[in-house]
Amino acid sequence: MAHQAKPGTKVALSTASVYPENTAAAFAIAARLGYDGVEIMVWTDPVSQDIEALRRLSDQYGVPVLAIHAPCLLVTQRVWSTDPWRKLLRARDAADRLGASTVVVHPPFRWQRGYARDFVAGVGRMAHETDVRFAVENMYPWRYRDREMLAYAPGWDPTEEDFRHFTLDLSHAATSRSDALAMATRMGDRLGHVHMGDGSGSGRDEHLVPGRGTQPCAELLHTLAAAGYDGHVVIEVNTRRAMSAAEREADLAEALAYTRMHLRAGAAAGGPDGER
Repeated sequence: MAHQAKPGTKVALSTASVYPENTAAAFAIAARLGYDGVEIMVWTDPVSQDIEALRRLSDQYGVPVLAIHAPCLLVTQRVWSTDPWRKLLRARDAADRLGASTVVVHPPFRWQRGYARDFVAGVGRMAHETDVRFAVENMYPWRYRDREMLAYAPGWDPTEEDFRHFTLDLSHAATSRSDALAMATRMGDRLGHVHMGDGSGSGRDEHLVPGRGTQPCAELLHTLAAAGYDGHVVIEVNTRRAMSAAEREADLAEALAYTRMHLRAGAAAGGPDGER
């Protein structure tokens, strides 16, 4: 199925959103539902690590790869090397070869001492060596009962450092109990990428379909569209509890429709107070 991208901000599907289905299924679903592209979550699925396999899927379904999420998770510590800098170099190479504009990267874990110490300066150097955006993502404190652990260094809030580009994840904002709109304001014109999901502020990283939680998803989309935001909005939601493939696709169709509706409303109104 050939896919024609819509004008304005592109809305992509994170391949993580179809889990436990695989990367190939994400391309097929994105094509069927009319997404503008995909963000590749590089993880233990071998296809997600294979640039030529990804290129073939992109060509087969007519769905471009718009972003690469570097393998920064606990479960991907050995994917694309155990050296975190090598992971970022491979992510940049994948983005270059697949025509993606953005590499999403998490702040280091605190126990990655050398990487954490050099992270701000190192990402800054890499960002100036390429047209690919290294967009550092907001994370959250880890919580267990009444205890809170700071798992990331320099910290879970990247706006405290001088990065060239940021990724704003609304589910993570809910988990950290942050004001997502205030965080977007701090990011300013360095906000280069958005992970659209929702959360209730429960302390768990929920990645709900937008509109099902308490986050200001609509307001953020209105504001971005009115400001002429030139990055991508990526649907990153949890569909693991879907009882069937049809239910999973219904959730992903709802997320896409919600996001496009509010982007259109913000663009038409020319400000954040348009149609709600």
